[in-house]
Amino acid sequence: MITEVTQGVKVSVRTEYKSEYSRPMQNHHVFTYHITIENNSDYTVQLMRRHWEIYDGNGTVAEVDGDGVIGEQPVLAPGEVHEYASGCHLKSGIGKMLGYYTMERIMDGQEFPVAIPEFSLIAPYLCN
Repeated sequence: MITEVTQGVKVSVRTEYKSEYSRPMQNHHVFTYHITIENNSDYTVQLMRRHWEIYDGNGTVAEVDGDGVIGEQPVLAPGEVHEYASGCHLKSGIGKMLGYYTMERIMDGQEFPVAIPEFSLIAPYLCN
């Protein structure tokens, strides 16, 4: 698990290769990523937006921006945790993702970026 903390908000990522949905011979590799967001700050925050950079080993880079995560804009009081899972597919079977969430402090409306740590996406058979 990869973890990073920004202004008291901890983001942890765990990845998984989904061989049952992948078709390596057709350059289709499916990965899931499981995110845990922990608010260890003194303020209630809301996840407003996300920004992802997805790097495929074939040299392509995709950027994804959107409101919230999986259709939600969760509010986290101090000590609360939000978890979700999502996925992506790569053509090469190896790549990485990184990004940030835009969080808003509820008490004053101040927005701030929270880093999503860089994590690798590697089809297991490529490691042998």
